[in-house]
Amino acid sequence: MASDLRRVSRALLSVSDKTGLVDFARALSARGVELVSTGGTRKALADAGLPVKDVSDLTGFPEMMDGRVKTLHPIVHGGLLAIRENPEHEAAMLAHGIGPIDLLVVNLYPFEATVLKGAGYDDCIENIDIGGPAMIRGAAKNHGDVTVVVEVSDYQAVLDALEANGGATTLALRKHLAQKAYARTAAYDAAISNWFAAELGEATPDYRALGGQLAEKMRYGENPHQSAGFYKTPEQRFGVSTARQVQGKTLSYNNVNDTDAAFECVAEFDPARTAAVAIIKHANPCGVAEAPSLREAYEQALRCDPVSAFGGIVALNRKLDAEAALEIVKIFTEVIIAPDADEEAIRIVGAKKNLRLLLTGGLPDPRAQGLVLRTVAGGMLVQGRDNAVVDDMDLRVVTKRAPTAQELADLKFAFRVAKHVKSNAIVYARGGATVGVGAGQMSRVDSSRIAAWKASEAAKAAGLSETLAKGAVVASDAFFPFADGLLAAAEAGATAVIQPGGSMRDDEVIKAADEAGLAMVLTGHRHFRH
Repeated sequence: MASDLRRVSRALLSVSDKTGLVDFARALSARGVELVSTGGTRKALADAGLPVKDVSDLTGFPEMMDGRVKTLHPIVHGGLLAIRENPEHEAAMLAHGIGPIDLLVVNLYPFEATVLKGAGYDDCIENIDIGGPAMIRGAAKNHGDVTVVVEVSDYQAVLDALEANGGATTLALRKHLAQKAYARTAAYDAAISNWFAAELGEATPDYRALGGQLAEKMRYGENPHQSAGFYKTPEQRFGVSTARQVQGKTLSYNNVNDTDAAFECVAEFDPARTAAVAIIKHANPCGVAEAPSLREAYEQALRCDPVSAFGGIVALNRKLDAEAALEIVKIFTEVIIAPDADEEAIRIVGAKKNLRLLLTGGLPDPRAQGLVLRTVAGGMLVQGRDNAVVDDMDLRVVTKRAPTAQELADLKFAFRVAKHVKSNAIVYARGGATVGVGAGQMSRVDSSRIAAWKASEAAKAAGLSETLAKGAVVASDAFFPFADGLLAAAEAGATAVIQPGGSMRDDEVIKAADEAGLAMVLTGHRHFRH
């Protein structure tokens, strides 16, 4: 036998997810592998007529303390950790009656699922697995001799290896499975520690652990020379991670990033109140609108910047219908994402074979808490999600003229959108639709000028002689440090402004607004997005 092959003679199986368990165990038993198991797993195997020993038959101790203690025993861990062909280890096994365990199959108590379903504190605690991670880590450390399996999807790979190697596994497979095992326990502990931190209200715990499960290996990242993968985290949030891809090409790294940005933006608009559409390009809104129907909302969003919308992402806050689908497919679009779609809409989109259609099952809650992560050299930044919503803010009119009811509605609309525009962000809006967006500039006045220029270009594209900025309102994601950005908006024809306030020159900016006849509202909340 080649030195890297290890025969499997005894397997310990202890799983919470019993999918495929009986078939896998039956195949092992047919090869003469002795089966050892615990609790519900042992019962499932015995009920299927398979010969199986209870782990207590090995340890001489019964399960106790409501099952908390069953595998935490030297007989079990010695069988997993003993190095074969090591004289001292062999002597210890012989002296203490420890038999080798060649294959460990464990999937952990469903802690993440228990948290997601909203279980109470005590239930979550009881679903923290102790013996499972201990066995997994021991078996993975001793991968030179022991095969460890933590996912149902790997059952077949083990059976294939046994078939190809006369009942043995290869070192290459054991290394691969050991890496996965440590990643699984790390992600599991990360979920537990982050849940604890949230329960305790600790925003910055001394250690921050992160974990995720590979959803898709991607061809490359932002650029072809960068490797990439899409990982799902324990957080249950409607979006790309929950979506069913009805059709279209595989999503790229940039597709996922942009689609997430689009769906988070459109989720700011309550579908019970209005239909809304966001068109995103390079993670920035190039057009957002709300209207009585999705079709109308899409047409108004597209009008804002039809050039940038080409090859963009379209996000909807309601079920995609045929009327809207017919409009969307008129230009090249990379992705459509919506909570759902009717059959006729799916058929219409289906005519564009490369167009991806994602149905998420719901909208993300813009008020929900969560973590936002960014790596830096040698570390990472972790912050809470920007869950401030303009409807919850105490808006303060600071100019002599108060906004009209229509202006106030548009100001709130524009500030919702500005939250999702890269800083420095300036958004012009009118009639529940963006008419100009200035994003990501180094100075706020430049963003203001670009937004005004975009509004002028949109008017030309629509065959209008007058800029769409005339009569519009303006939102700024942060305060105006000087009056120049505000005056640029006034020169473009804007009539009202919404901004956080808080500048040392607020009085100067307010005075300039009064002199220009603008109404201005302060939110007290900033929406930087870098």
